[in-house]
Amino acid sequence: MKFFNDLPPMDHFRSENMSLVQLIMPVESAQHAVSYLGELGLLQFKDLNGDKSPFQRTFVNQVKRCSEMSRKLRFFADQISKAGVTTYPNPDSEEVIDLEQLEAGRFLGSAQNHLVMAETELVENTYSIKNEDRLSLLEQSMQPEPSKKAGLRFISGIICKSKELIFERMLFRATRGNMFFNQAPAGEQVMDPVSGEMVHKTVFVVFFSGDQARSKILKICQAFGANCYPVPEENNKQKQLTHEVSLRLSELEATLDAGTCHRNKALASIGSQLWNWTIMVKKEKSVYDTLNMLNFDVTKKCLVGEGWCPTFAKPQIKEALHQATIHSNSQVGIIFHDMDSSESPPTYFRTNRFTNAFQEIVDAYGVARFQEANPAVYSVITFPFLFAVMFGDWGHGLCLLFGSLVLILREKKLGSQKLGSFMEIAFGGRYVLLLMAFFSIYCGLIYNEFFSIPFYIFGESAYKCRSTDCSDAQTAGLIKFRDPYPFGVDPKWRGSRSELPFLNSLKMKMSILLGVCQMNLGIILSYFDAKFHGNPLDIQYQFIPQIIFLNSLFGYLALLIVIKWCTGSQADLYHVMIYMFLDPFGNLGENQLFWGQKELQMLLLILAVVAVPWMLFPKPFILKKQHTERFQGRTYGFLGTSEMDLDHEPDSARHQHQEDFNFSEIFVHQMIHSIEFVLGAVSNTASYLRLWALSLAHSELSTVFYEKLLLLAWGYDSIIIRIAGLAVFAFATTFILLMMETLSAFLHALRLHWVEFMNKFYHGDGYKFKPFSFKALADEED
Repeated sequence: MKFFNDLPPMDHFRSENMSLVQLIMPVESAQHAVSYLGELGLLQFKDLNGDKSPFQRTFVNQVKRCSEMSRKLRFFADQISKAGVTTYPNPDSEEVIDLEQLEAGRFLGSAQNHLVMAETELVENTYSIKNEDRLSLLEQSMQPEPSKKAGLRFISGIICKSKELIFERMLFRATRGNMFFNQAPAGEQVMDPVSGEMVHKTVFVVFFSGDQARSKILKICQAFGANCYPVPEENNKQKQLTHEVSLRLSELEATLDAGTCHRNKALASIGSQLWNWTIMVKKEKSVYDTLNMLNFDVTKKCLVGEGWCPTFAKPQIKEALHQATIHSNSQVGIIFHDMDSSESPPTYFRTNRFTNAFQEIVDAYGVARFQEANPAVYSVITFPFLFAVMFGDWGHGLCLLFGSLVLILREKKLGSQKLGSFMEIAFGGRYVLLLMAFFSIYCGLIYNEFFSIPFYIFGESAYKCRSTDCSDAQTAGLIKFRDPYPFGVDPKWRGSRSELPFLNSLKMKMSILLGVCQMNLGIILSYFDAKFHGNPLDIQYQFIPQIIFLNSLFGYLALLIVIKWCTGSQADLYHVMIYMFLDPFGNLGENQLFWGQKELQMLLLILAVVAVPWMLFPKPFILKKQHTERFQGRTYGFLGTSEMDLDHEPDSARHQHQEDFNFSEIFVHQMIHSIEFVLGAVSNTASYLRLWALSLAHSELSTVFYEKLLLLAWGYDSIIIRIAGLAVFAFATTFILLMMETLSAFLHALRLHWVEFMNKFYHGDGYKFKPFSFKALADEED
């Protein structure tokens, strides 16, 4: 144990030390302080107003202002999208504005400065006509006439097609049939000025006689939303009016074009700053949301906040608060001090772009408890390696390597873009893919497979054909005439009669060895966890019996596999393991691999049997005894000072401090844990055989594609068949072997870590450290 005590500390093995701190901020510097802390991103505020609704908090009006400004900015974004204007956001712009300037609309000044000339020209072209010349015949006809004319008169206009029949019926009833109604379709759809939708219109003319009928018709037109256009009765005036209307339409089209151009330029100018404004408003809203989590002391005119921060970040937080005090010109500084707490702190691991993906894989199972052993440290190597054991082909590994290098070399560009769901996952795990590719190349060299083709990379084969022609290897077999192949599987096994039995045996035994090693690693990590948290009971009555039980059975099986490989023995390991239980005193015969094997098996069997009650019984009774000695004769509840002592009890015995000690729950929990470990030792070892199964399936599937697609098509003399065969082979390799098989091996490696490895030591019932930070605002949706 002294060796373990002398090991140096590991930075990423446990989460960072956390401190519960309190901040007392004057009102005048609170906003600046929270903003500086948001830029720093190392303090997680606690909500001290959890019993209040959002409308009862102090800064609810400021939050509403920010929400309203966000709505306006979304309106601009929608208008830019509808107009089809191409904008180029400028995140690095040096222009700095605040929420008040944005609300006042001054931000449009810069967008309109360069448009003054165009706007002035537009105004001059539109309004340069003299007032007396602008009065057209259409407008003159709308002026009140000095005298009323008798005889047949008419009113013309336009109405929605859907109202046409009801409109005509109403006119007929109002005039008692003393009118003539004529209509014609208006042609293309017209935008309704009220609803803004494109609708079909109908042009109509109503002929009538008398002023009373005119008044009724105009009222009906107004009620139905019809637009009336007075037309002069004389033919020459009608022609002149038609000419004027054509001229005015041309002028309006020119005005609309100029207005559209003006609008697009303004939207383009706004769009270049829209991203900055949106982020600024998001930051402002998040600041006020955070301020709403603080207590407001009316008498002292200050805000009181509490939160968690990493211990190493205290100097940085103090410096940020000091800068906030200076920037706000406050006469009173911000008070920052530590607090005592009995609650469990959040979990925080410092990661970089390389380790972040591996930490996310572990956190997907569950966030570690505070300062619990972190499986991500070991998953950096074990996860891609177990993947490669199932995906071993150095040709496929090179394809993965090329894809991961493309993502890594373009990470700066891709990191600033909005990616799809699949590309976002691939980009986030680019370094996982890189290590998966490296290990796949390594395992592929061991298996000696390049798209299922073996190569003589490291020297000559150790075997030759029994006959002079090597093609007879299928029937005549192989004989050994040279030293073993230097690295990996001998390429001569390819195509031999014993290829499949040999690879089956190799990969199956290799899977058991890897599984036993990783499970032992998980149990050893449970020792470090128990030692770190000061739980000697977990070391004596969980770690020791677990390590004994696992290695008495499956550790011994791994030892037999290694001895059989080293000695070349023909012993049947299935027979050895089965009769170790059924007939421990029987004669081993041909299955004996070393001297004293029978006695060793009897000893290991006894240790395995003893380890089960060792795990089950002592710990609950010792906990009961400790509890009785500590609280003997006490009938009252725990005091606050005694809560800290309970933190040193074993994890399995932890419960709510205010509850009484329940021996039955402790015993049942320990019994479940013991049974789960004993049965899991068998099922977990068998589960590692998926490494063998998927590796064999990948190899055979690759062989089928190579022989039945590529070689079969290459046997024809037709260039078309060869190209078609090559295309089908490339398609099958890409979408089945490089995509589906990659996903399958990834998921199985994930399961081996989550279930078979992490359940030996990892609880994963903590909560993640989520500091108040502005960095994540750019990716958030409104």
